Amino acid sequence: MFQSCASESDVLAPAMSLPESALLMLACKSPMLDILRSITEEDWHPISLAAATFWAAAYCLFMLYAAMNDTGFLFIDNVNLVIHEGGHLLFGWFGPTLGLWGGTLLQWLVPALLAAYFFTHRHTTGFAFSTFALFENFLYTATYMADARAQVLPLVTVGDPEGSGHDWYNIFSSLGLLQHDTQIAAAIRMLGWIGMVATVLWLLWRGKLSRAS
Repeated sequence: MFQSCASESDVLAPAMSLPESALLMLACKSPMLDILRSITEEDWHPISLAAATFWAAAYCLFMLYAAMNDTGFLFIDNVNLVIHEGGHLLFGWFGPTLGLWGGTLLQWLVPALLAAYFFTHRHTTGFAFSTFALFENFLYTATYMADARAQVLPLVTVGDPEGSGHDWYNIFSSLGLLQHDTQIAAAIRMLGWIGMVATVLWLLWRGKLSRAS
């Protein structure tokens, strides 16, 4: 799907100015571009179109449930909450700042590391599931972010309830971004939805490729 950067730069570089040629070479060496190429390669474990359609339908039903939910807390977020609180305990060993950020860090790291594992093993359904879970976590985080000033959500803590406070109130306050809590939350939520939809489309595409081969 992607043309080799090496051959492309060899053809185009002589006709380009030095800054343009440098930008092309920089783009060719971009890790993100390498990841995109790898995602579209054909060495993934094959998945039948029927199986891909089944999984895609399940993910779409979940997204419909998420879109209709007006509480901001989905059933899967019970798992996310446990991991989040575990992150505070784990990263708390490295100081109060990492302890504060640790809930969200571990909450995102767990599905991200699983996705990386399945990515390296070219496991199609495992990668799709982990990636979908990662982006679903964005919705959970966005709900928490948007509550930074309002603070109407019930808080759960594994430490002292009086001393812990609201994660994102403390984070945004320390960064001078408290007044932008809902705007940042909306951007994170949008990224979550885009990522989930893209994951479903990628899974269906892999199924179509397997059928064609």
